[in-house]
Amino acid sequence: MVLFLYSSQTPTLLLLAKTVSLRTPAVIRPRSVLLSTMSINLRFHAFAGNPIRAKTAKPTDRFSPNSALESIKTYLLGNIHDRISPNFKVLPFRKGRPLAGSTDDSSPNWHLGWLSLAECRDLLADSEVKLSEESLVYLGSRSEEEEVYWAIDLSDDAKLVEELGTRFFCFVELRTLMVATDWADARAMGELAVAGHARALLEWHGSSRFCGSCGGKTIPKEAGRRMQCSNELCKKRIYPRVDPVVIMLVIDRENDRALLSRQSRFVPRMWSCLAGFMEPGESLEEAVRRETWEETGIEVGEVVYHSSQPWPVGPSSMPCQLMVGFFAYAKSLDINVDKEELEDAQWLNRGDVKKALLVTEYKKAQRTAVSKVDEMCKGVKKGQSLSSDFNVESGELASMFIPGPFAIAHHLISTWAHEGISTGSGTKL
Repeated sequence: MVLFLYSSQTPTLLLLAKTVSLRTPAVIRPRSVLLSTMSINLRFHAFAGNPIRAKTAKPTDRFSPNSALESIKTYLLGNIHDRISPNFKVLPFRKGRPLAGSTDDSSPNWHLGWLSLAECRDLLADSEVKLSEESLVYLGSRSEEEEVYWAIDLSDDAKLVEELGTRFFCFVELRTLMVATDWADARAMGELAVAGHARALLEWHGSSRFCGSCGGKTIPKEAGRRMQCSNELCKKRIYPRVDPVVIMLVIDRENDRALLSRQSRFVPRMWSCLAGFMEPGESLEEAVRRETWEETGIEVGEVVYHSSQPWPVGPSSMPCQLMVGFFAYAKSLDINVDKEELEDAQWLNRGDVKKALLVTEYKKAQRTAVSKVDEMCKGVKKGQSLSSDFNVESGELASMFIPGPFAIAHHLISTWAHEGISTGSGTKL
């Protein structure tokens, strides 16, 4: 078996394991719980650890959203020279897909297609999409490098696809980039987090064009970080919302088993954890118990927090999801599947789950995705579609497989399968 070991001295992971779990700090429930690990020791879940959002800029800071927006306005009015400081970078999106390029023989295997403000302005000179302070959304900054990052939605102009293709760029589905990302590469994981944050904000902009109170048109404020109703009698402030989703590995302590399920939308042979949305007026723990009961008829008692993960690849109606992961301990064992929610659910012993994790070829899936991104970016001259996508299915020799290390479900399942959950005294829960 291969293992991965994280070094705090460098932002890299040394290849040491094939299966992956996430180390989480001790959690105070009524007692300390240590979530032990084996496999990859990640610093962050996929889409977390955004390197340009590490610190929130104060309004008076040079690189704050409002200060950066004022610089953008000045530049767009043409009152300063072409070369401006700080260095503004723009990430175009089309239909929720970020612009990306292929990288040969270096890390990461793909990179985001950042454009300078001048390049973006020239590109949109004859476009139906106009570059303005209202079309740009502030993402963050790196003050030490004097760089400010923005995103823009170019969905309304299909002609730009071909022009960007001549630069070996293409608009790639974010899920494809997620699978293609080498989780052992800190830089690649950072780029994925930036793309996820940008997509969530742009999708929120697209679904917040009108005020929910009066129906008036909304306008972006604070460099696109909030919206405001344009109706003078309303002026409602609208902020991005986060939809919490509970995701839980239900455990049968007595028989050393875990409950895994399948949804009809899953690729063949993939099994995962139960999950569901919170309802108004309930706690996270209550949501775990309710969803488990509704979908499988299993009654849950103790609920233990594991970790959380931003999830910007959900439906456009819910672009800012937060997956909140739990271990849930069953009080009943008879399964009664709700066929409207699930295709199937089964109790699996620890050995079977370990086998599913070990035989699933996550690295092969990652390499396949990298090759596909490369083909998409370099196949423009062959007339291939820039917006085509693909499904990566791993574990073709196994009867079942578990989602990859980009998903919090993987870490819940892997943590339980390989090490179990131990208290501070070493006693298993």
